[in-house]
Amino acid sequence: MSDTGALVYVVDDDPFARDGVADLIRSAGLMARTFALGEEFLAASRREMPACAVLDMKLPGMSGLDLQRELAKSRLRIPIIFLTGYADIPMTVRAVKAGAANFLTKPFEDEELLDAIRQCVTFDRKEEIRSETSFGPIVGNSSALKHVLQLVETVAPSDSTVLLLGETGTGKELIARAIHDLSARRSRAVVKLNCAAIPFDLLESELFGHEKGAFTGAIAQKLGRFELADKGTLFLDEVGDIPPALQPKLLRVLQEQEFERLGSGRSHKVDVRLIAATHRDLTEMIKRNEFRADLYYRLNVFPIQVPPLRERREDIVPLMMHYVDVYARRMGKQIEHIAPETVAAFTSYDWPGNIRELQNLIERAVLLSNDGVFPNPLPPSQPKSATLFPRHETLEEAERTHILKVLEDTNWVLAGTSGAAARLGMKRSTLQFRMRKLGLFRPRPPVRFEPRDSRVSWDAAV
Repeated sequence: MSDTGALVYVVDDDPFARDGVADLIRSAGLMARTFALGEEFLAASRREMPACAVLDMKLPGMSGLDLQRELAKSRLRIPIIFLTGYADIPMTVRAVKAGAANFLTKPFEDEELLDAIRQCVTFDRKEEIRSETSFGPIVGNSSALKHVLQLVETVAPSDSTVLLLGETGTGKELIARAIHDLSARRSRAVVKLNCAAIPFDLLESELFGHEKGAFTGAIAQKLGRFELADKGTLFLDEVGDIPPALQPKLLRVLQEQEFERLGSGRSHKVDVRLIAATHRDLTEMIKRNEFRADLYYRLNVFPIQVPPLRERREDIVPLMMHYVDVYARRMGKQIEHIAPETVAAFTSYDWPGNIRELQNLIERAVLLSNDGVFPNPLPPSQPKSATLFPRHETLEEAERTHILKVLEDTNWVLAGTSGAAARLGMKRSTLQFRMRKLGLFRPRPPVRFEPRDSRVSWDAAV
């Protein structure tokens, strides 16, 4: 893999689309090589293997699905991201079940494709600092993390439902992926859905699908996540945000392994292993009649508590070095010096945003780095071991406080590498949905943004 960035293959017979995707990939600091046909892809030199491939589903001659089969036969483990249209849904289902890394429906947002590529590149990177056990991109060797990974090894071979509990940003999605990768379903797809990011009126369709004409705007049949995950694993993140009206239908599919699409009376049988995650206290929600007790018992077959970063401080330095390496490579920079004072500040900070906060701060620091020196991105006035929100706040209040602070710090700019969405580690559309739910609206006149220079002089190295 080149020092300037991972290599991504792009296969599309449309030259405009092909070049557009390649330019987008290069703008993110990665390398791109393009092909018009699947046959050209297979005939290409293998001196440098790509980190992933972006394929159009419908290609002249050898289709994207045919190309995927040929790669599997040749035992080339290249993660594949399919680009597809609504009419390609049945073919997409076959591709996902055959192990495609991801698929995007046209038209898609640029950041959606880049996110999918980054996931493949991160998983593929050989230089990652890994845990002593073979758990892919999970970084760390603390006793708290080892305990979690022991539970993962215990439950992974079964088909039991797993409930991942813990604060936001602790890496619950990586734990879910590790469970899938160690299971008998690892050759099948793992399908993900963040229940908090989907508006209520669309969530049922996302989970169970709909028939053409089921409601206004349903111009084509749509397969839900349960159907796409058949014979594989479904990861439902933020399951505590599923509205009460939809919970009985989720309970039924967990009990009976069958469901109906919206607008259809025909039941569909599925074989899905469910992994759910939440940062909420579901037992307290049951007391407030916000979450069904029977659904909780069905989800809570094998709970795993994912520790916050402040409870696994031994992992902070390995995580720090890992993300410094990732972002330095992505931005084409070389970090040679990290002051001991910076490392001490990182290890003593409480990280209320957990790994996601650490990752975003390191990205900012690498952007600000000069002459190979890594600046301390933590606020200079931040007292040691301080938390950003008072302990008596509810999780929703704390979330609102944190999002509001980031919005004010970024002058209410949502998009871009320095925008609020990037700093919070979420997509712009997800942030907009959370803002509406939490009642956050841009003030008029807008708040003036006065950036603080967090860079200082560093003369020591680790």
